[in-house]
Amino acid sequence: MIRPACLQDLNTLVSIENQTFVFDRFSRRSFHYLLTKANATTLVYEKKKEVLGYVMLLFHAGTSLARMYSLAVHPEQQGKGIGKKLLEAAEQAAQEHDCISLRLEVRRDNTQAINIYRRSGYKQFGKIVKDYYEDHMDALRFEKLLVPQLKPDLAKVPYFQQTLEFTCGPSALLMAMNALDKNVPLDRTQELRLWRESTTIFMTSGHGGCGPYGLALAAIHRGFEVEVFVNETGVMFVDSVRSHDKKEVMKLVQDDFLKELSTLPVKIHYGALKVDDLEKHFRDGGIPVVLISSYRIYKEKFPHWVVVTGFDERYIYMHDSFVDENLNKSVTDVMNMPILRSEFQRMARYGKAGQKAALIIRRNKKNIKTK
Repeated sequence: MIRPACLQDLNTLVSIENQTFVFDRFSRRSFHYLLTKANATTLVYEKKKEVLGYVMLLFHAGTSLARMYSLAVHPEQQGKGIGKKLLEAAEQAAQEHDCISLRLEVRRDNTQAINIYRRSGYKQFGKIVKDYYEDHMDALRFEKLLVPQLKPDLAKVPYFQQTLEFTCGPSALLMAMNALDKNVPLDRTQELRLWRESTTIFMTSGHGGCGPYGLALAAIHRGFEVEVFVNETGVMFVDSVRSHDKKEVMKLVQDDFLKELSTLPVKIHYGALKVDDLEKHFRDGGIPVVLISSYRIYKEKFPHWVVVTGFDERYIYMHDSFVDENLNKSVTDVMNMPILRSEFQRMARYGKAGQKAALIIRRNKKNIKTK
């Protein structure tokens, strides 16, 4: 029998964990958190009132993506099909949470598990993750589409994880530019250089983020064509600071960006883009970089940039450069994240004023750099 785990299973779960894994074990404290507070589901396989294995799923708020965080079967019970049954139960649980995709990570040397995943319809995606486990073993990433009738049209957008909490804009722009031109370096030096060129200097607390005009200039300076879409003419993010002096600096920075943009062949449209409009630009060869509110995903109110990677009839897909490791997330959770079109439309706005912004990045056929 497969059933949801409860706190009464805690001792058994810890025992199975310690007997199954040598490295990267969950502690008792971790199990307690995952069972009680995390956005997660844990199922156990029970026979004659004895728990013989478990599977744990993590869910990502605002998305239709689930990740299999761990699957373990007591060593004395392995080879009896319990793991396969737990995997099938995990897929059903993911679908019950309205998830269309289930992803997982597996040790590169775990050929038995890899074979099970492949036979169950999982396909490897992304690059090999070097030095992922505690003993330095590499990891492979696998994914299964739980709604096979959906056929997402995805661009080959590489993934880059932001290295600082305020560099989501540069990271999203880096991914978009590299998708269009593989000669664009995808590294931290470029991330920081883009931030220096496009920062608003101030925003909320700490270091400033990046607005659409600065990011647009950074892309144009590197030889790309850019269209800018904003829903208003005011200063972006100015409501995120209280100081009059900081507001004045943000205005001066934006005015300076706009002055330079006025001398360059860039189109600035004052009007919000809907998901259908984004899709049209995407199918025309553009890579959208879109401002969203992080609240609908992370429950924190700060502006956040993502890069759109594809579409299907129900979902829009995106790379999110931010990996919330405090919530046990990994890059597996934030690549090609499926978001319902209606949900994305709601999250593509920031602040009380509902500021909206998007960039469409395209290859410049003339490939003329201005900087």
